[in-house]
Amino acid sequence: MTITTVMMNSSVNSTDEGCPKSVQVWYPTVFGVDLAVPQWEALATALVLSLIILLTIIGNILVILSVFTYKPLRIVQNFFIVSLAVADLTVAVLVLPFNVAYSILGRWEFGIHVCKMWLTCDVMCCTSSILNLCAIALDRYWAITDPINYAQKRTVERVLLLIAGVWVLSLIISSPPLIGWNDWPEEFSSEYPCQLTSQRGYVIYSSLGSFFIPLIIMTIVYIEIYIATRRRLRERARASKINAMALRSTGCNTTQPQPDQESVSSETNHNEHPNVSDNTSNAKSLEKRRKREKRKLQKQEKEKTKKTDCLLEAPACREDSVTENNQEASSESAKPNGDGVANTTDNDKERSRKVDTKKQSMRRAGGMYQFIEEKQKISLSKERRAARTLGIIMGVFVVCWLPFFIMYVTLPFCPSCCPSDKFIQFITWLGYINSALNPIIYTIFNLDYRRAFKKLLGIKT
Repeated sequence: MTITTVMMNSSVNSTDEGCPKSVQVWYPTVFGVDLAVPQWEALATALVLSLIILLTIIGNILVILSVFTYKPLRIVQNFFIVSLAVADLTVAVLVLPFNVAYSILGRWEFGIHVCKMWLTCDVMCCTSSILNLCAIALDRYWAITDPINYAQKRTVERVLLLIAGVWVLSLIISSPPLIGWNDWPEEFSSEYPCQLTSQRGYVIYSSLGSFFIPLIIMTIVYIEIYIATRRRLRERARASKINAMALRSTGCNTTQPQPDQESVSSETNHNEHPNVSDNTSNAKSLEKRRKREKRKLQKQEKEKTKKTDCLLEAPACREDSVTENNQEASSESAKPNGDGVANTTDNDKERSRKVDTKKQSMRRAGGMYQFIEEKQKISLSKERRAARTLGIIMGVFVVCWLPFFIMYVTLPFCPSCCPSDKFIQFITWLGYINSALNPIIYTIFNLDYRRAFKKLLGIKT
């Protein structure tokens, strides 16, 4: 195998006087094209990077289709997710394939105009992806800190306007090199590297707009989201504790005591068929026993009604209505029949019916109380999951992009800093991988996206 060598600059962003020239080794192939790496390394690089591109394309297409086809995800705030997926998708389609070819060939073979288009799309799409993450963080912050007012402001028009602002700002950040803010040569050849301009002014301008300002905003916003969520959780826990103490102090209980049910049942069964033709002494004895049982039943009904009110309006228990109901029941049950003896059968059945009605009311009240508590728990659980997902997305974003922008800002101001081509490619692709990881994060930590993905892929659960 013959190997040809040429002299070239080993650093993409190095200056002419800073970094020494190095010998570039070219490896011929069976296709007649010289590569910057051996064939096995070129095949491995092409396979791995192509797999990343494929995963990025499929993942972001699934995100876009999920929002538009799966009803639970068809909400206005998910338009930000669609915008982010579109940005990541354009990175995978317009930017990454050229970078794969550039990495393997070791030179730019597509001309100056394609080079300018590629670099502009690179900056614009990556900036849009980062700014969309910032917009999602701001949307979540407003939704948590001012839910009522922001729910009215979060209209389709406002969201689309904010998304349009993200893309316009990305274009403003990426376009200055096209109108002269660059250090590109007048005549471009394949020996000249197709690279981002190293003009110091533009490097500071683009790095601030594309990364550092959004990073500061997202950091502050996420800290505020975390504090707001923790504060709401503490307030909800404190309110639940105070409510429980109030229930105990007023004697309210959310459970229905079994002895009351047994007493009602035994009284109803005992007086179902009374013998009204007994002698006078038996009638008097029956009347006294009926009055005692009636007072006991009224007391039980009063306690049950009080517990029902406590469930709905704890800790304030409304006893006046209970007293009125008991007095009405007492006056009705004391009416004699035509023979001068109280009609115990009809009155007992009526009281039993009222007790059953109040028991059902208490069960409905308890169910309502439990329903409200459950809804609150679900709401807080969703808030925690959303904040956790946002934190993971932001953490992955920092890990992926921070090394690149540190290198991007440092090299123009450090003539003696000369990283190798492979190191530069690794740091650059670490940033690109962020576009592939965002859909994966959604599927892992969001149940609705998992269901939508399975539905689109035809996976039965």
